[in-house]
Amino acid sequence: VRAQGAPLKVGVLRPRSGFEAGIGQDCQRGVDIAAGVLKDMGLPALQIMNGDTESSVDVARSRAEKLIGEGAQVLVGAFDSGQSTAIAQVAEQKGVPFIINIAAAPQITEQGYKFVFRNFPTAGMILSDAFANQKEVFAAAGASPKSVVFLVENDTFGVAMQKGISVVMPKFDMPYKVLDTISYDPTARDLSVEVAKAKATGAEALLVVSRLNDAILLTRELVKQRWSPQAILSMGPGWYEDQYLKTLGKLADGPLSFVPWYDPNKPLAKTLEAAMAKKYPGLNLNTNQVYTFEALLVAADAYKR
Repeated sequence: VRAQGAPLKVGVLRPRSGFEAGIGQDCQRGVDIAAGVLKDMGLPALQIMNGDTESSVDVARSRAEKLIGEGAQVLVGAFDSGQSTAIAQVAEQKGVPFIINIAAAPQITEQGYKFVFRNFPTAGMILSDAFANQKEVFAAAGASPKSVVFLVENDTFGVAMQKGISVVMPKFDMPYKVLDTISYDPTARDLSVEVAKAKATGAEALLVVSRLNDAILLTRELVKQRWSPQAILSMGPGWYEDQYLKTLGKLADGPLSFVPWYDPNKPLAKTLEAAMAKKYPGLNLNTNQVYTFEALLVAADAYKR
């Protein structure tokens, strides 16, 4: 196959519909800009086979099986930890490499799988970096909250982050105490009760792990209930996407995101920024697109080698 110069068939799975559609579509932009950049890097062509997980673990599993049945030689996905867990099981059973673009639940790569590869930090790594960076911000600002309330969505990623906090946070001597942990369904359409509970704790700041739709809901609810905490400290997606920024306008200016990010000074980052600006004028390059592109880069590089 390699001698014939055939493109590598890559099945790309992400939630392009359902409650995570906004982020799945954001990841798709990383796919859309990949072909030209990979070609300029001298890497072989990829034949992209798209699969929509519909924000569902069960659909993610069936789509993975379908793509492999249609000839996919590598799988990439799926942003969501629960969906990626299901895809990993299928990939391992079928003997097809699966490259995780974004999914932080550590258990996905702690089961001894031989065909599952991670290019994204685990929940523990994200938390460690988040706490270290928060302390840098507090030092630079000359102020820090003495208490926080933790709002966390209750899916696979949220549970992993919640478990990780009890292990990781004590190592960093954070200036604040967690007064309460409030979990919620990321598909919820009303978070007024959760915000009211958080406000009632009297916490000075809000620590959050969320998704896109619920980040928008939480922000609007904070405004509605006239609660302006000292800081909103996000350790997950939702608060940096263009959809969040454009939907909320000036209300989106306050939150701080402590998430894996690209180095804007690297040559490849500048190349991706230029590719994004050309393909999607007015949209910013973000971690969803970069990590999706990098997963395809890993696949193309491995195929070339």
